[in-house]
Amino acid sequence: MGGARFRLDISADRFLAYYRGTARAVLATTVDGRRVQFPANALRPFLSHEGVRGEFLLEFDADNKFIALHKLAELS
Repeated sequence: MGGARFRLDISADRFLAYYRGTARAVLATTVDGRRVQFPANALRPFLSHEGVRGEFLLEFDADNKFIALHKLAELS
């Protein structure tokens, strides 16, 4: 099992594309410079009126398949 930490700051308006299904995956750059992709619907629990903002941990298995997404902190 592996993990990747990254920060997101997606406005509520921009997130609508993910919510409507026109964008099915999110591409993020981790704090150590790797690029990770995961299903956009994994962000729905973290959506607020401001959008999706925070530092996250993406969990994936040995085959790099998505397991879970956890919010670690709010962005200041």
